[in-house]
This record gives sequence, structure tokens and C-alpha cells, in this order.
Amino acid sequence: MKYEAVIFDLFGTLVDNIDYEEYMKILRQVASILAVLFDDFMRLWSETSRQRSLGAFTTIEDNFKYICEKMGVDHAGTQIKLATGLRNDFIAHSMEPQPDAEDVLSRLKLQGLKLGLISNCTPETPVFWEKLPFARLFDVTVFSCLAGMQKPEPGIYELVVKQLSVKPENCLYVGDGNGRELSGAKDAGMQPVLIRHAGEDGTQPHLVNREECDPRISSLSEILALLND
Repeated sequence: MKYEAVIFDLFGTLVDNIDYEEYMKILRQVASILAVLFDDFMRLWSETSRQRSLGAFTTIEDNFKYICEKMGVDHAGTQIKLATGLRNDFIAHSMEPQPDAEDVLSRLKLQGLKLGLISNCTPETPVFWEKLPFARLFDVTVFSCLAGMQKPEPGIYELVVKQLSVKPENCLYVGDGNGRELSGAKDAGMQPVLIRHAGEDGTQPHLVNREECDPRISSLSEILALLND
């Protein structure tokens, strides 16, 4: 079959996965800045996880304001802005492109393939996405926090193929298997491809329950060979 489009996950696929220890360190610093108990902060941070991913908060600043209100903490904007800046800097630095990403994506475009992105993410991600060197190569980007739905919901896959004007069976979906994204892509009619970058620490708590599937690749460059099989 000749594929017409390749649709990518973001974190753990095109850019590095978020480092769990650093993630927790930043949240501890945020709780300290807001002068709230870390355990209480984490309870509300976890409870609002889905809301963050689905766009209920237009910014992380709004999320922090909500948490402070729930905890009965009345903060001046300075503290919340400082906490927001810390979180934003963390996400920006976490979005480190894979070494071969721009080259592979450029080659796919030269072959006439359309490129799509589906990312389960929080409101900072679309902002920092625009600063990535390969963002300009994508025909369609779908961020859960803007679309109001997330993988593996069928609608988010339907949205990207509709915007790309392709049939799902003519699409490869490449992801690292978080959040049942691969089975979601398969159920939507796409061919899922599992990527696990060489040297990645898969023992981090948020990475241990990822899906497995075939075909499996260990670098983005291997996609080129898959397409030529």
C-alpha cells in the first residue's frame, strides 16, 4: 500500500519524553512559591489533569489560580506568574527535538507525504511547538488542549484525517505507546508504528505501562525504510 500521510505523536516521538524526576522537582518548587503544602497541591494538580489536557484552562496560570482558590489561598499575581514561568520554562526545555527529526520530516515531505501531529498536551505545548525547527513542515496539528478531546478517543483521529483530506487506512501513525494511542490509531483504521528511541530510560513511572505493537522502530530514520518496504 502506498501511504499518503504520516501522523506523529509529540513527546517521546518527535521530542524527548518529559523527565519524571525533573517534573516532580518543578512541581515541588511551584508549591513552595505558592506557599502551599506539596501533598495538597499534588492532589488538586492530579485532579485537574484531564481538564488541563482538554482545554478547560486556557493557560497554566489559570490552572494555578484555580488550585489556589480551591485551597483558600489568596495570592498576588506575582507569585502565580513566577510559578507559571517556572512551569513554562520546564516544558520549553523538555521539548528537545530528536536528532534526526528535522531531516526525516523533510525527506517525508519531499516524497510527497502529508504530515500530521496529534498530541495529548497542556496549554503551553502549542505555544512552544511553533518554535521547533520542524513545525513548519506539518500540514495539520491537533493538540488535545485546543481540540477538547484526546487520544485514544476516536474523534481526535477522525479530526486529523479529515483535515489532511486522507483516508485513515492510508496513514501511518507513529508514537511511543503512551495513553493507548496506538490501539486508538489502529481502531481508527491507521497502521500504528511503535517507536522507542535507543537509550531512553523506560523505567520512569509515567513510561512503564506503554503499549507494544509491531512494527517497532528505534529511530525516526527507520520510518523511511518502512515506507519503502
